[in-house]
Amino acid sequence: MPRVSSRLPASDVAQAAPVGPILGIDPGLQRTGYALLLAAAPPREASLLEAGVIRLPRDAPLAERLVELEDSLQTIIRTHAPAVLACEELYAHYRHPRTAILMAHARGTILTLAARCGLHVISVAATNVKKLLTGNGHASKRQMQLAVAATLRLPTILEPHDVADAVAIALCGLRLQHAAATTARKSSTTNPTRTATVRERAVGERPGRVRRVNE
Repeated sequence: MPRVSSRLPASDVAQAAPVGPILGIDPGLQRTGYALLLAAAPPREASLLEAGVIRLPRDAPLAERLVELEDSLQTIIRTHAPAVLACEELYAHYRHPRTAILMAHARGTILTLAARCGLHVISVAATNVKKLLTGNGHASKRQMQLAVAATLRLPTILEPHDVADAVAIALCGLRLQHAAATTARKSSTTNPTRTATVRERAVGERPGRVRRVNE
């Protein structure tokens, strides 16, 4: 059965923008942090809907842990119906190559479930998340916890750090999503004119035009 522990419901949810929640995931084979955020009305950037840790049995076979991870996340997705999942990218340290290989199993399970559930996936690098929240791509766990608490105006830091990391990943996903939407809006207002100009030029004569043999 799924084992979701350390669930932290938010007590003061701000009025959200008309979009669904984003699910942030900090993948792990022992503890996987998760957080659900809603884009909020100013002055808040986002409101915390729920956050917690999925704890997996340390001595269980890898396959069983992956099944339990998938079952737990599926329960969360069915409960909150997020449209977007933000997940931390893998990084490999030359001293611990096996760790990255094992973590890839967890991340693969998460991404497969996201695709099966029709979620849009945003992958974010750990250094980018840290830099976005603190201005330092090598911020400590404590610095990240403080930054998350300050950004969401929480009375205390989130524990364990896996939860704060998941919130930070979700925040990063929200900002990237907002940036993409802004770019799309700007593109929609400028591209029609540009497209019309290109089409107009395409039907006229111009130097260097490639002609077909039968023209």
